[in-house]
Amino acid sequence: MQDENSVLPPFAKQDLIIDAEPEDERVWVPQAPNIWFRPLLLNTTAGAWFNLLRVRRSGVLTRHRHPAPVYGYVIKGHWHYLEHDFVASPGKFLFEPPGETHTLVVDSDDEMITLFNVNGAMIYVDENGTTIGYEDVFTKIQMCMKHYHEVGLGSDYVEQFIR
Repeated sequence: MQDENSVLPPFAKQDLIIDAEPEDERVWVPQAPNIWFRPLLLNTTAGAWFNLLRVRRSGVLTRHRHPAPVYGYVIKGHWHYLEHDFVASPGKFLFEPPGETHTLVVDSDDEMITLFNVNGAMIYVDENGTTIGYEDVFTKIQMCMKHYHEVGLGSDYVEQFIR
C-alpha cells in the first residue's frame, strides 16, 4: 500500500517486496528433473529475471550459454560447472560474462539454493555448441503461468513478479 505522502511519477510501478523463500511449495516452478525456480522479478522491459534456483537431489541443468551477463549468489548447498574446476558454496558470488557456456551440476542430495540474475537468455546447446533451445523472460513467464494454473494458484499469480 502506498503511503499517502509519497507520490509515484506517472507510469511508475510499485515496489516489489516478497518473501524470497516462500512457505507455499506451489510457488516453486519445475524447470527440469529435481530442479525448480522461484521467480522473484521478471523484468520484461530489460529482458532479464531474478530467481532462486533450487535442486533437492543431485541433478543437472542442461548445458547452456548466456549472451549477456549473469550474476549469482549461493545461499545453500554446493554445485559446480562441468566445464570449470571451482565449487560454488554458500556465500560465493559469481559473475558469468557474455558467451560463458556451462553445465550446472549438483552432485549430492543436499538441497542447493542459489540466487541468479539472468540477463538476456539461456541458450541451450549440445556438445558441439549448436543451439537446441532457449529460455528468456517471456518463456519463464509462460512456464510460471502454466504451473500456477496447474497447482491452483491461478495463471495470473505470476503477474505480481512482472515489472
